[in-house]
Amino acid sequence: MGNALFKIARTTLAAPCIQHPPSGGDDADGFSRFTVSESWTGDLANGIIRLGDRATVLHGLDGPECGLLNMTRCYDAHDRAHVLDLFEQAATVSSTFCYSTTIVSDDEYRQPVFCVAETKGVEGGVAGSICGVFMFPRFRLAPTLPAIAYA
Repeated sequence: MGNALFKIARTTLAAPCIQHPPSGGDDADGFSRFTVSESWTGDLANGIIRLGDRATVLHGLDGPECGLLNMTRCYDAHDRAHVLDLFEQAATVSSTFCYSTTIVSDDEYRQPVFCVAETKGVEGGVAGSICGVFMFPRFRLAPTLPAIAYA
């Protein structure tokens, strides 16, 4: 049947939310009202990915520098191989890509995550770089609460 393209998550007040920023900010489009975004980078020569503070915490990592396998270890098991394949393809030719999945934390809450990224300078056998942005919706899904999926 394929992966669901759209998901509607029914959340409850019992599911912890990511804190909203203080009001009065200069957020003309309201983007930060619904998401937390953070940039990240990677060096394809040595495989080191450097995450921001929030992404480090949400990915359950001890520090901001990690490898791809460590970063994706917390992703939904059904998506992990697809995300790794996507990174492998992007590492062979300069490209732009995106993915979405959920981070499953130790307390079994699930945090949706969206990623948009690009690789540069990988042509001709040269290891290049990668840069991207994570977007985390300001809600988490309860462990027993299934998402309703529409394809």
